[in-house]
Amino acid sequence: MLSLPEKVILILLVLATAFLFFIPVIKRIWILTKCRSENRFDSLFQRFFYTLFRVFLQLCTLKNERPWTGAAHVLVFYGALAFDTMTINHVIEGYVDDFYLFGSSCFGLLFSAAVNLFSITVLIGVLFFAIKRYVLKPAAYNTGTRDSGLIYIFIFLAVASFIIFNALSIANHPDSARWAFLSKLLADKLNLMALSPASLSNILRFAYWFHTLVVFSFIAYVPHSKYFHLFAGPVNLFFRKHRPSAQMPAINLETAENFGVEKATDFTWKDALDAFACVECGRCQDVCPAFQSGKALSPKMIILNLENHLLSSFKTLKGGKAQELPALVPSVFSEEEIWTCTTCGACLHVCPFDIEHPDKLISLRQNLVLAQGRFPSELRSFFQHLESYGNPWGFPATQRAGLAAELGVRTIAEAPGAKYLLWLGCFGSFDEQGKKIARAMVKIMKEAGLKFAILGEEERCCGDSARRLGNEYLFQSLAQENLRALVKHRVSKLITFCPHGYNLFKNDYPALLEVLSDFTQEEKEQLKAIEVISHVELLADLIRKKRIRINNPRPESYTFHDSCYYGRHNGLLEQPRQILATALSGRFKELGNSREHSFCCGAGGGLMWTEEKAGKRVNHLRSEEIIKNGSQLVATSCPFCLTMLQDGLRDKGAEKVQVLDVAQILAEQIGQK
Repeated sequence: MLSLPEKVILILLVLATAFLFFIPVIKRIWILTKCRSENRFDSLFQRFFYTLFRVFLQLCTLKNERPWTGAAHVLVFYGALAFDTMTINHVIEGYVDDFYLFGSSCFGLLFSAAVNLFSITVLIGVLFFAIKRYVLKPAAYNTGTRDSGLIYIFIFLAVASFIIFNALSIANHPDSARWAFLSKLLADKLNLMALSPASLSNILRFAYWFHTLVVFSFIAYVPHSKYFHLFAGPVNLFFRKHRPSAQMPAINLETAENFGVEKATDFTWKDALDAFACVECGRCQDVCPAFQSGKALSPKMIILNLENHLLSSFKTLKGGKAQELPALVPSVFSEEEIWTCTTCGACLHVCPFDIEHPDKLISLRQNLVLAQGRFPSELRSFFQHLESYGNPWGFPATQRAGLAAELGVRTIAEAPGAKYLLWLGCFGSFDEQGKKIARAMVKIMKEAGLKFAILGEEERCCGDSARRLGNEYLFQSLAQENLRALVKHRVSKLITFCPHGYNLFKNDYPALLEVLSDFTQEEKEQLKAIEVISHVELLADLIRKKRIRINNPRPESYTFHDSCYYGRHNGLLEQPRQILATALSGRFKELGNSREHSFCCGAGGGLMWTEEKAGKRVNHLRSEEIIKNGSQLVATSCPFCLTMLQDGLRDKGAEKVQVLDVAQILAEQIGQK
């Protein structure tokens, strides 16, 4: 089809496009090499198939709360795959007249029809996105407006020029129509076959070059735009963390050169890849409790600001002057942004490419706390109390000694043969509402005939809040005391009624053991073998095995608030609902944000111990949703959540809505307390 000079020009155009395409790719890869190392090359087989399914089945866009957006993305995605194939065909066609990748096979006929069909679906998808971005203008789409507009234009021109070129090809060679119904229709409607051979040949050549220039310009532009995620996103999915979502990597405090993240290069290469993979869709921002309550934090802007900073630091890094990079706080992120994250994980859950927002914020906190001693003033006494007394309120550790008598149970030292250790935690030991949950658990476990004990005076705060607030040193100190006690008493099964403690014992403590040198290998294996059981798992199991009997199910209408650390982070969604379905007979109505999409109470990430100074209180937002639900009773499975919801409902004048833990509700129904 093309003359020899044109063929040479086409080759040069391909090379120029490849050059322009790979410049930003190589630049970003080079930046990744300047960040901290991290092993994400385990389970390669599993990673490959996870990525394959997430991308090619478009599960990455269909898993979230934007079904229409996901559907439109599917239309564009599969259309793009078809057009990518036809682009290869288009280039070869310049050298081989009437070339078609699939020849005259049946698949070739079907593919020809599919490409024409995808031409329509792609335009529908692009029209949907254009209307949503430029007419509806949702808050989540506050960035990338120019890039999106140019991409929409490129896609429209690419599709239109392809159909027109195909129509001209059919007019020139009617036998090439195959099942290209749209192009055939266009050729017939425009009466292209009536053109003279010379005119048709000239127009066909122009159409070929126009389509080629549009497609190659599009290819060259994409990696320079926010649509770089088309390439970085799947790679990011491949390197997603294979640890539980709320499990934090342990820091070896004895060998660490830096504590947390101060400068951009203190982040790992995967953190930087996260920044380059961002779609700028704003899903994380839509579900973030801090952002929704008017705080400075936007998970989306955290990632975008990190990306911009990394790219702007390229020259500095290239000059070997990484030490001259500014501290990220406050040059890139404000302290208010860093300290308003509840680590609820909603951002990570809805992200199409599994970007790990919370870990980055906690790493920044670690540096502020451990290296700079900068943290909200109200945390000073909190840290001091944990360090000196092993609990947030500063109660003497000896006060835990009386809990056994108060609850009517024995300590593990008094009952070394106990099968279960009931971990009371700080709330169960010192907080009045928490003690009610503890008494309920004791009652139920006695009713079921379980042999259990508590740790008593040897128990310390599990350290969750200290860790999420960035005080890794304090966390590890508390954790080692608790681990020593568990080793000493050879605990094999541990029950906790706090989701934060559950996550720590189940996920964080085993990971921490890898960097602790104070424990023998035998002790580490013993500790890793401990079965950590949440109270909702235990209670649901007791009901299923008929170990407890319900006398009179409560008749109130009720709803359930999923805690972030039981539900979204650890997948415990059905067990509390099974318990409530047994203990209550009233109407159950799910909250608008429920299960893995639950809205945080506002206490996570250590924020239970800080003051909300900007915007609305997060627990007020959740309380408003509960009030709107209209239920008489709201059940929880977390002492943090229970406290926050009680406070929020009281502040909203809705004290009549009762807030109880699932254990309290169940205990009431097996006899009077």
